[in-house]
Amino acid sequence: MDNCGVCERIELTKSGKNPYFVRELKTGYVVIGDHQRIKGYSLFLCKEHATELHFLEPAFRDEFLHEMAIVAEAVYKAFKPDKLNYELLGAGNGQHMHWHLFPRRKGDTPTGGPVWKLGAELVADEYLPTPEELEELKAKLNAELDKLLS
Repeated sequence: MDNCGVCERIELTKSGKNPYFVRELKTGYVVIGDHQRIKGYSLFLCKEHATELHFLEPAFRDEFLHEMAIVAEAVYKAFKPDKLNYELLGAGNGQHMHWHLFPRRKGDTPTGGPVWKLGAELVADEYLPTPEELEELKAKLNAELDKLLS
């Protein structure tokens, strides 16, 4: 899948070179978002390169949705937001489905509404986690995944 950012991230994960990797599940990879403007921002990357849920085989699709719900619950429990926003995207970066999970808190954006309204601020370098912060985020999320998957 040439020029697919999600496929590239998955290949980095498989080769052990993705510092944001949290856990592999049957249908996807759990990762912490590169930029943490919204603390606890996480993603679930589909193992299948597909643009739409209905393009997946039914059994795989059902498992993908089930696992996404588990990941979302783990994000919710790990980062304790007021509300969790879910977005299934895949129009850019090679058209590969991936879930964005944003733990939202009152006042986390200047005007409320979708995080995308933040524009470039959402991915500003100042929101790259330090190695220590990244390990803490991953540990919190992994601990909740352990509880839910046991």
